[in-house]
Amino acid sequence: MPLPVNDQEWPPPHLKREMRLYREWGAWYAGDPDELADVYGSTGMMHGIGLDPKGWDRPSKGFTGWIQRAARWFWGAPVPLGQVRSTKLHVPIAGDISATSADLLFSEPPTLRIAGKKSQARLDRVMRDAGIYGSLLEAAEIGSAYGGAYLRAGWDTEMYDHPVMSVLPPDAAVPEFRYGRLSAVTFWRVLAEDGDRQVWRHLERHEKGRVLHGLYLGTPDRLGHQVPLADHPETEIYADEVDEDGGFDSRFPRGLLVSYIPNMRPHRLIRGTSLGRSDYQGVEHLMDALDEVWTSFMRDFRIGKGRVIVPDIFLDSLGRGQGAAWDPDREIYAGLGMLPPPGAQANSMLTITQFAIRVKEHVDGGKALAAQILRGAGYSAQSFGESDGSGQQITATEVHARERKSFSTRGRKTGYWNPTLQWTPDVLLSIDREVFGRKVSADKVEVHWPDGVQPDPEALGRTVELFNRAQAMSVETKIRTVHPEWDDDQVREETHRLRDELGLNVPDPDRLDDVLVPSAAGDE
Repeated sequence: MPLPVNDQEWPPPHLKREMRLYREWGAWYAGDPDELADVYGSTGMMHGIGLDPKGWDRPSKGFTGWIQRAARWFWGAPVPLGQVRSTKLHVPIAGDISATSADLLFSEPPTLRIAGKKSQARLDRVMRDAGIYGSLLEAAEIGSAYGGAYLRAGWDTEMYDHPVMSVLPPDAAVPEFRYGRLSAVTFWRVLAEDGDRQVWRHLERHEKGRVLHGLYLGTPDRLGHQVPLADHPETEIYADEVDEDGGFDSRFPRGLLVSYIPNMRPHRLIRGTSLGRSDYQGVEHLMDALDEVWTSFMRDFRIGKGRVIVPDIFLDSLGRGQGAAWDPDREIYAGLGMLPPPGAQANSMLTITQFAIRVKEHVDGGKALAAQILRGAGYSAQSFGESDGSGQQITATEVHARERKSFSTRGRKTGYWNPTLQWTPDVLLSIDREVFGRKVSADKVEVHWPDGVQPDPEALGRTVELFNRAQAMSVETKIRTVHPEWDDDQVREETHRLRDELGLNVPDPDRLDDVLVPSAAGDE
């Protein structure tokens, strides 16, 4: 399917609901109070946009309907008349959720294994030089916020001698799925815009074996018409690469140069879609309430400042028509020519106002809301640094027990990541072979995920020592217990070193087939 050529609405109308969700989740992820106020409608009269997800498809009747929807959200309430500045406070818990989700997946990256030492060595170097593991971490964080992310492989022979990979957010893509897998996708980006008149867009479409580029000149809500790629400096580099159809060979005939990773499925608001759902889905109102609690907390601090009310006779006149002032640091005042009321104290004419600041109530309410937000997003509070207050050291097993919710969510997400991690070595080495001429390939890709919690080295050492004393563990098993992430070659090399350095009577792993094993008849 070629690139769009007609002056159609952009983004396409069938993605309107997804784009509204992306805009809402993006505001929470960014943590910008102005953007949140704009999304929920408190900064302008945006009729029915981004206020209540349940009301997007229901028409609103005039100003009254808009006010009713806005009133459901703390961030939808406008700043009261006469108030100089907005006093709303935002707690960036959404960003913490996405960052922690990415850390649980890729703070300790998985191991990718392929057949062939030369190919494995080249893959490891490309993964290191191209910063692929950093891209995986970035994609995991974006996917947590927006419900999914795209990884795009490519090359630039002028700058790099290896394949490269970039991360693209889902709010700049028009995907096409077949049986839940990405079959084609069109990315777009705005290159330049002149107010409400002209917008330059670059469209990049990926199909099986093909990549197409197009430059369009339109308006903010219309794609416009296609113009030559050489008309804009950011797309002229593709002008000499594309053929008469506006594309070129992707150098990867087995699939796309792009992979989509859903954060979690199913999508609870759009049934039947192959897109993933955000970690924020269903807890937006709780995050809104958390901001309201902390705003109330700061309001207590603001109105709880001590104030002194004094009578007019304590004020010093600043001149006719210029008012009066009172110096709270003044030490001596002239006596009043009047008798004080019976039983009155010397300072009875001064009134001190000091409101209580409800610290415990606000903190407890904020913690309860935060715990519910994290639970709704699929995580344990312990994953975010919240402890039980005991101060005692815990083992890896206890960490797993306390963070069971987080590790269950991590386990579900690894299942969605496995196809992409198997695609990554294949596409990178295919580009490395076809573009850079290296004789490498990726066959039988294996993905090995780490445990997620590192065991205590001291406890692991005691365990290995106890099994060694009982003569119930071989040297190879000891090595694999201490280094579970090592492959067979690394274990074999370590066994050789131990045998040579310590003089252990360990059979040569390369000649295990020559070791004689007595038969049952021989034993008799």
